[in-house]
Amino acid sequence: MAQQAEVTTSVSPDAATSSPTSDSTQQASPSTGRNRLIVIILLIVVAVVASLWWLRARRFETTDDAQIDGHFNSISTRINGTVVYVNPDVENDHYVKAGTLLLELDPRDYQAELEHAQAALETKEAAARSAQVNVPITDATAFSQLRGAEAAHSEALASVRTEQANLIAAERRVDADEAIASRAERDRVRYLALVEKREVSRSFYDAQDTEAKSSAQALDADRAIIIAEREKISQLQNLVAERQAQVDVAHTAPQQAVDARDRSRSGIGERDQARAEVHTVELNLSYTRVYAPVSGVIGRKTVELGHRVQPGQSLLVIVPVDDIWVTANFKETQLGLMRPGQPVTIHVDTFGKDYKGTVEEMAGAAGPLFSLFPPENASGNYVKVVQRFPVRIHLDKDQDPEHLLRPGMSVESTVKVR
Repeated sequence: MAQQAEVTTSVSPDAATSSPTSDSTQQASPSTGRNRLIVIILLIVVAVVASLWWLRARRFETTDDAQIDGHFNSISTRINGTVVYVNPDVENDHYVKAGTLLLELDPRDYQAELEHAQAALETKEAAARSAQVNVPITDATAFSQLRGAEAAHSEALASVRTEQANLIAAERRVDADEAIASRAERDRVRYLALVEKREVSRSFYDAQDTEAKSSAQALDADRAIIIAEREKISQLQNLVAERQAQVDVAHTAPQQAVDARDRSRSGIGERDQARAEVHTVELNLSYTRVYAPVSGVIGRKTVELGHRVQPGQSLLVIVPVDDIWVTANFKETQLGLMRPGQPVTIHVDTFGKDYKGTVEEMAGAAGPLFSLFPPENASGNYVKVVQRFPVRIHLDKDQDPEHLLRPGMSVESTVKVR
């Protein structure tokens, strides 16, 4: 019994030693299983999160290569002149409303030009009225002169014919008078011989002599009439030629009427030209006052009182803060599903705030192609580079009611493409 007790006693320490090891092994197995379970759960969670992130990322295209853009209205004059007034409110970073008087040029030169142009217009209007009045007068005068010349020519021809008839009658009278005078002279000579023989009385001879002298005088008178008639006919023929020349001149009556109408139209054209010159000078006079074409913030002001400015010279710039948009440069690999009208979230770095917008237009070409020197592969060495295309994004209404956004601000644009 004692030996068995010793054996039991001696064996107990070994048993005591092996018993804690078994317990620790049994305790370690559940702990390892829990760790493995946690790792698996974490991996599953990470996979789910990554899947969700990937699924969400497929619905959006994002770029931080974006900025706010706007119009820059460069203010210049249409005429040259000296600045005599600059609005005190026209300073850099000041806001001006559309229609505000910005500056004024010296108007005196253009006022003098306007007075000169108005005087020239009055002269041209008077000339045009006179030319218009002369048209019916010329028509009536020219055609009445034609009719009068033709009547005078006909009258002259009739006078020539009458005088020619008178000449023929006179010539016939001369022939008769010559016969009578010849017979009377023969009778006188015969009776003279009879008187000398005292066969007839002296008184009878004197009667025959008187008759012979009368016949000779009548013949001379008729011959003088013939000469006068011939001279008169010559004069009338000259008159006929003169009347014919007047008829020829009067035959230009249609051309005179046309010329009068042309002068009238020319006068009207010169009058209209003078009116246009007056209108031009009035415009130039109005251009001496320069107004703000849009509402916005002033920048790059260079004009000062007393400056001599030229047409097209930039005096200042007005930036409308109510007409802005976002230009986002997306990679070409991001444009596959992008279309106008898709919603956009715009994060502005300045304010750390998000704004809503819409894709308005897609670019017509890659950005580098619009540069002054577009890239060309002329050497034969080619390295493919992902190009960026500018996309115009329109800000939704009432997104910037206080007009805090300014052109040039950096933004991050996220487009929902799915």
